[in-house]
Amino acid sequence: MLRVLAVDDEKPLLEELLYLLRSDTRVRSAEGASDATEALRRVTRALESGPDGPDGIDVVFLDIHMAGLTGLDIARLLAGFARPPLIVFVTAHEGFAVQAFDLKAVDYVLKPVRPERLAEAVRRSCEQLGRSEDASAAAVAAGPVRPAAGPPAVPVAHRPVTAVTVADRASDQIAVELGGVTRFVAIADISYVEAQGDYARLHTDEGSHLVRIPVSTLEERWAARGFVRIHRRHLVALARIDELRLEAGTTSVRVGSTDLQVSRRHARELRDLLMRQATG
Repeated sequence: MLRVLAVDDEKPLLEELLYLLRSDTRVRSAEGASDATEALRRVTRALESGPDGPDGIDVVFLDIHMAGLTGLDIARLLAGFARPPLIVFVTAHEGFAVQAFDLKAVDYVLKPVRPERLAEAVRRSCEQLGRSEDASAAAVAAGPVRPAAGPPAVPVAHRPVTAVTVADRASDQIAVELGGVTRFVAIADISYVEAQGDYARLHTDEGSHLVRIPVSTLEERWAARGFVRIHRRHLVALARIDELRLEAGTTSVRVGSTDLQVSRRHARELRDLLMRQATG
């Protein structure tokens, strides 16, 4: 069970977050801190106590916009410790997701917080904490490393896990979260996709939406829909490309009012696809 610290400088929001956390049977204890100073003091005491000590903290649910140090500042400070607690950001702003996952955040929950979304963040925290504990226990049990006769089996707890917070409601739509509200975007309305860490930003004529799905997953899933990779950062709908430009040895495409660079490794394949499409 998790020992949790929730940090938010808005008291009503902190109380609501604590209420939801304490209602989850996977949470052993949930304490609150109303500012960065109080949070750091509490985490320092937990680190001094040790992970199995009476003051230990497993996860910090952390707001980003606070007076003084921001949640991102706190996460950077905690990252300097040998065994810091896990971090889940809880914020009203989706624009910090890339920075959050660069700091190894377990999850990024948008306000207003929905109980089922918070429950998913708790599940991920339990899962990640369990993998870390399993790895430590396995290392102790294994003792000295000995040559293996063949390739070692990979324990279930160590196998890669893809964490996806959104799923296709149907083959022609994808669910996205905006301010705690789930809405469905038609895949046909998406012009291009931009990689942002563990997230992908979906660009449409009306705006953009952030989803926690790697671009590589969308590339595979949407290949049959005419989406092609043109760069490590971009996946583009072929039908939305208005111009292909070749200038000074570089290739780019225009999608609406946006110019996107095409990497050398993808340039020839893209030109061939566009030619086949034009003559098809």
